[in-house]
Amino acid sequence: MNWIELAKAAIIGIIQGITEWLPISSTGHMILADEWIQLAVSERFREMFFVVIQLGSILAVAVLYFHRLNPFSPRKTAREKRETWSLWGKVVIAAIPGGILGILFDDILEELFYKPVPVAAALIVYGVLFIVLERWNRRRKLRIDSIEKLRPETALGIGLFQSLALIPGTSRSGSTILGAMVLGTSREVAAEFSFFLAIPMMAGASGVKLLKLGLDYTMQEWSVLIVGTAFAFAVSVAAIRFLVGFVRRHDFCPFGWYRIVLGTVVLLHFLLAR
Repeated sequence: MNWIELAKAAIIGIIQGITEWLPISSTGHMILADEWIQLAVSERFREMFFVVIQLGSILAVAVLYFHRLNPFSPRKTAREKRETWSLWGKVVIAAIPGGILGILFDDILEELFYKPVPVAAALIVYGVLFIVLERWNRRRKLRIDSIEKLRPETALGIGLFQSLALIPGTSRSGSTILGAMVLGTSREVAAEFSFFLAIPMMAGASGVKLLKLGLDYTMQEWSVLIVGTAFAFAVSVAAIRFLVGFVRRHDFCPFGWYRIVLGTVVLLHFLLAR
């Protein structure tokens, strides 16, 4: 057992757990992590690992929101069960655009844009958009302050915005939150809906990647995946709780500035490394 590789997997899992839920782009951070924490694994496993590790993050949502997402809970009234089914309906509707476009164009977009300069540009552009949007929102009243008020057509619009996350560096949570707020949701609703929408999107992406690349890996590689996924789960629990508390008291401008700084760091690092 190579403990150094397991330690690397743990660090990557921590990065994944933090950056998957905060609107700061897990891809941008993973590019830097892959540059500085190079796993001694096959290229095929590496491609699978950086996607399937997200299953740990999905599990965190399932655990934290199990009662909220469970339409069969005996503790729920008939009305609450109907609201839960309605929530899942909105999640499915929002997942459709990204699911279709992901199947059709994911490999092409990854080949075109999974490079330091496009990722850095996406980080910076979305950072600016978050700051501009927050300043715009100060002058308007947001009409959707609960997921129950979220209409199916709005959920579809959020799903279309989430499709932009197929471009590396934009951030799945960042695209979802930004789109939801543009369409009139509160920060709390935008963040919470992004958690729920992640379940089908990330599970689907992981399933497609496993089908494409198979399961034939060494015991060492499986150990790396298990450790990375476990740390992604544990840290995701803390990251989700942090974001829920943060958006109740603050806006997303700090994340916008962070994205601008990170994008600049990624850009300078790879330009100077040439």
